[in-house]
Amino acid sequence: MALTKTARRHRIRLRIRKTVTGTAANPRLSVYRSNKEIYAQVIDDVSGKTMVAASSRDKEVVEAKLENKSAVAELVGKLIGERSTKAGLTSIRFDRGGYLYHGRVKSLAEGAREAGLKF
Repeated sequence: MALTKTARRHRIRLRIRKTVTGTAANPRLSVYRSNKEIYAQVIDDVSGKTMVAASSRDKEVVEAKLENKSAVAELVGKLIGERSTKAGLTSIRFDRGGYLYHGRVKSLAEGAREAGLKF
């Protein structure tokens, strides 16, 4: 019997997390995507702390009133990139969370790269 969509994503997520871990010098950019919103966090896995976070529910993103979700995701990527560089982070590891690198996840990554993050 075939896996459900969520079970497949969970399996891929665990496979990614085996290799992608964040440190204080090179933290992990974790992405979570729901049907309506998108969230991004820069995490130091050694200390277990979130260093920077941004989401589509932030004030700057909501006030932009963008029409499609990909444009919102790109704005969230730019926001997380700006906040990360302000915190002194330039290099990160990208954790797509089991989602395909396509659509909103790709837009978020490209927005973060435009803002100056390297991964």
